[in-house]
Amino acid sequence: MVPAVAMADTKGDNFNPVQTGVNSLSIAPDARGASMGDIGAATDPDANSQFWNPSKYAFAYSNAGVSLSYTPWLRKLVNDIFLANLSGYWKLGTYDNQAISASIRYFSLGEVNTGSDIYQGQNLNPYEMSIDVGYSRKLSESYSMGIVLRYIYSDLGYGGSMSYDNGNTGASAFSADISGFLTKYPIIGRNECQWSFGWNISNIGSKVNYGDGEEPAFLPTNLRLGTTFTFPLADYHNLALSLDVNKLLVPTKPRLNDYPDDIEGQEEYINALEDWKNMSPITGIFKSFTDAPGGMKEELREITWSLGAEYSYNQQFFLRAGYYYENEFKGGRKYFGLGAGFAMNVLRVDASYMMATSQTSPLDQTLRFTLTFDMDGLKEIFGR
Repeated sequence: MVPAVAMADTKGDNFNPVQTGVNSLSIAPDARGASMGDIGAATDPDANSQFWNPSKYAFAYSNAGVSLSYTPWLRKLVNDIFLANLSGYWKLGTYDNQAISASIRYFSLGEVNTGSDIYQGQNLNPYEMSIDVGYSRKLSESYSMGIVLRYIYSDLGYGGSMSYDNGNTGASAFSADISGFLTKYPIIGRNECQWSFGWNISNIGSKVNYGDGEEPAFLPTNLRLGTTFTFPLADYHNLALSLDVNKLLVPTKPRLNDYPDDIEGQEEYINALEDWKNMSPITGIFKSFTDAPGGMKEELREITWSLGAEYSYNQQFFLRAGYYYENEFKGGRKYFGLGAGFAMNVLRVDASYMMATSQTSPLDQTLRFTLTFDMDGLKEIFGR
């Protein structure tokens, strides 16, 4: 989530980010993916694949895993906003080719005081949350697909009885993800390497309607494509290089300054805005490729990309780094990620640190922490 309004004054008329509701759904929940610049479409599967690409669970090495992540958010501005995420999976059957998964996300916007005489400075605790379940299955020895069904709730209004009189009620939505994952093991020289490709279309679903339906907003439907190439440096030493690209499949909201400054132009803008409000999410997905006011040049600006690397020693110690880029006219998020992890039989601990290229960015110095529990390791400890 980026305070786009604050940035708009410095970008002029060219600043035109895609607007969505429940933006917290786009925040990377885990330290591993965040430390590589928000990458995860084609990296090795782990317990947090529900966010990046749930079809990877079918290729998970362990039969089950659970992960808990915590992210203090926008700490340069406030100290009580955070994202908490719990996710996990369980492999099904005896052929190691399918899995079920689930996750719970809770994004707290902290405590807000209205400072209004009407509500006598009422303290609010706005939040957003989602609950989802998924299923993934191998369709061949090298390819799998997955689906996820999600319930979303966004409460940005008042918690008291007066909320219903002012349209500040919570908003609900339903969405689904569909994804695929391909992994191969080519021989280069004398070394067996791994190449993977993944895709995920997430948050395909209903609009979220704030203010009793008066303020509809599209969910952050997103297309993620990614590839990862892993090769051995020496015995027990591996290096994985990854690239992810993303595009929001959401139509651009019409702006008044994109229309002629006359009566006909104003009427055209009003009609376009009404069409945008009434547009179905499925129609919006297709319109998102052709509706930018600046044509193809602006459509290309909507693509974000990430480059990342992960070094591992014996799958026990990890060092990670990456870079995330978003065009300055579409949000302007640019930052580096750094991180490390340590794994034992039962527990893996990961941490990441975000460094924005602009010191004034509210995302600068963001920390993430993730604990992952391997259920196979627990079984070995208890002798089962």
